[in-house]
Amino acid sequence: MTTNTDIDQNYAAAYGNKVGYGKKPALILIDFVEAYYDKSCPLYADVEDALASAIRVLEAARKASVLVVYTNVVYHKSGVNGGRFFEKILPLEHLVEGSPMGAWAGELSPREDELVISKQYPSAFFGTSLASTLTAAGVDSVILTGLTTSGCVRASCVDAISSGFIPTVVAEACGDRHEDPHNANLFDMNAKYADVVSENDIIKYLESL
Repeated sequence: MTTNTDIDQNYAAAYGNKVGYGKKPALILIDFVEAYYDKSCPLYADVEDALASAIRVLEAARKASVLVVYTNVVYHKSGVNGGRFFEKILPLEHLVEGSPMGAWAGELSPREDELVISKQYPSAFFGTSLASTLTAAGVDSVILTGLTTSGCVRASCVDAISSGFIPTVVAEACGDRHEDPHNANLFDMNAKYADVVSENDIIKYLESL
C-alpha cells in the first residue's frame, strides 16, 4: 500500500522546487462571484472561508500598492461565446450577462484603479488581455486566489507559468466544492507549477514590499 510518505519521496525526486516570490507581483482574484455563494445556484460551493482569506490578502495588496486584477465569467445570453465549455458545464448558464449570479460576492468591490478581466474559459489568461497587460505594467509574478482550485485557479496557474510569470497560490484563499480535489490540486500545483503558500506568508511578503 502506497503511503503519503512514499508519495512525498517519489515527488521529491523530481518536483517541489521552490521558486520564491517575484520583484513586482500582481494579485489575481479569480471568479469570486455570487454563483458560488448562493445556495439556490447549482454552482454553490460552500467556500466562504476562501473569500474571507482573499479579502485579507486584498487589503494587504492594496496597502502595498500592488496591481489588483479581478476575473469573472460572462457569456452572451445565447451562450454562443462559451463554445464547448458552455456545452459541457450546464450551470454556466447562470453566468450570462446580466445574471445576478455574476455579481461580486460578499464585500468585494473593485476600486477604480483595479482591473476587471471578463473571460469565457477557465484560465484568466486564455483569450484575454491579461498577459499583455501584466507585461506592460512590468509585473513578473502573480499571486493567485479564487475559485475553484481544481478549475479556474489551476488553469490560470498553468497559463501563468507558461506565459513567463512566477505563480504563487495562496492555499486558504482558494476553494473548491470538495476537499479532495482542492487538496490534490494544491499538491500538484505546488509540485509542478507554483509555490503554494499560506495566507500569513503572503501577507508578510506583501508587507515587505
